[in-house]
Amino acid sequence: MSSVTVTPGRMILADWAAIWRGAGVTIDPAAKPDVDAAAQTVDDLIASGRAVYGLNTGFGKLAQTRIANEELATLQERLVLSHAAGVGDALPEPVVRLILALKMASLARGASGVRWTTIVAIQAMLDTGVLPVIPSQGSVGASGDLAPLAHMSAALIGAGEATYQGERLPAADALKKAGLEPVRLGPKEGLALLNGTQASTALALAGLFEVESGFQAALLSGALSVEAAKGSVAPFDPRIHQLRGHPGQIDVAQSLRDLLEGSGILASHENCDKIQDPYCLRCQPQVMGAVLDLLRQAGQVLEREANAVTDNPLVFTDTGEAISGGNFHAEPVAFAADQIAMAACEIGSICERRIALLTDPAVSGLPAFLTPNPGINSGFMIAHVTAAALVSENKQKAYPASVDSIPTSANQEDHVSMATHGAFRLLKMAENLHNVVAIETLSAVQGMEFHDGLTSSPRLEAVRGCLREAVPAYGDDRYFAPDIASARRLVTGRGLVAAAGELPGIA
Repeated sequence: MSSVTVTPGRMILADWAAIWRGAGVTIDPAAKPDVDAAAQTVDDLIASGRAVYGLNTGFGKLAQTRIANEELATLQERLVLSHAAGVGDALPEPVVRLILALKMASLARGASGVRWTTIVAIQAMLDTGVLPVIPSQGSVGASGDLAPLAHMSAALIGAGEATYQGERLPAADALKKAGLEPVRLGPKEGLALLNGTQASTALALAGLFEVESGFQAALLSGALSVEAAKGSVAPFDPRIHQLRGHPGQIDVAQSLRDLLEGSGILASHENCDKIQDPYCLRCQPQVMGAVLDLLRQAGQVLEREANAVTDNPLVFTDTGEAISGGNFHAEPVAFAADQIAMAACEIGSICERRIALLTDPAVSGLPAFLTPNPGINSGFMIAHVTAAALVSENKQKAYPASVDSIPTSANQEDHVSMATHGAFRLLKMAENLHNVVAIETLSAVQGMEFHDGLTSSPRLEAVRGCLREAVPAYGDDRYFAPDIASARRLVTGRGLVAAAGELPGIA
């Protein structure tokens, strides 16, 4: 896979999506002069003898404690070790890669006061595949993601654990095997590495990209369900959606029209006596369009956050100052994560309603539970129950994390964002969503095959063909779980989307 050049302050969502999916990472060397200037400013401030938070003082509630110059390196190392207090399962390696790349991009803006060699050391870990083991729990999204980023930083200095070539090792051993040396932290560097929103932002970006995959696959499964239920294309008329004016709604309606264009199934019931379809078919542009607008808004927030400097204090080379602020507070990420969670919940919810429609002969006109011989066969009966269970689980997970706060650090950090909680749930919610969309796709394609050999549009036939290469049609009951797993892989891996061609997305 190609490499992404990290250009500080100018990265787009597509860059982060490529890194999430495995692209290499290279820091833009043009950033070095700004980084060097900020590091020199830190040295000058220390030489001046002035007390500056995080450079020659303690941290948080201990900011009034002055640290002697000869103990500054020890101060930074002990900060990392004391803050590496996370618990729980390790974050997935693609998320860890994103965290490292995001931290590199932030530090390279030249407002953190770290040395260029420290940024290069992070890139070396990415280049060689030495990935810190970062526990998933322990951040409230306040002074940034302190515990997760401490575990990241611990591996950089040879403490804690890391993975290398598929093996989990003490970080010092992993670095040695990869031919790397532990970093000896300079003044401010431990604090710059630990402060920031890179863990919550990485998790939110990963969730955004995976929910987008579910959204696009759900556009396909929704169009397939229209065909299976012999639904109407009239609700997708552009005049309807122009009158409301929401961009996402307009885009989704256009996409559904394009997907259904040229359908023989659609043409076969042009003069039927049905008046209106249920909302799960008819209101797809309104529901999925609102989802698309929400995902796009969250994407814009996360794109800005990924380009931001979020540690503390910040170094201003033009005036020689280091100013304490609160850019580490992850409220924007928390809100974006909550929006993505709501979107994931609603996509799955409308998909589940279409599965229910297709499996109910009183509504769909199809055989009960989509089996040609119901009674002796149960068909899709319990596949629908599985989808309902997953949708219900996502509803429980969708409660907003950003409305919670709990004071920490002896009330110094008295309002927190809970962004990491909000972002961490998204990958599980996306996995649930992908399974629901997979079940709808299986159901809709099965339903289409009761239409006496009629064919759909070229694009939807390509999607049907893609699915049928992985999952054969259903006759008598068979062991069902592997079929759902195969369909889910086509959702997660974007195989169905590739078969269909261009679809609206977040960018």
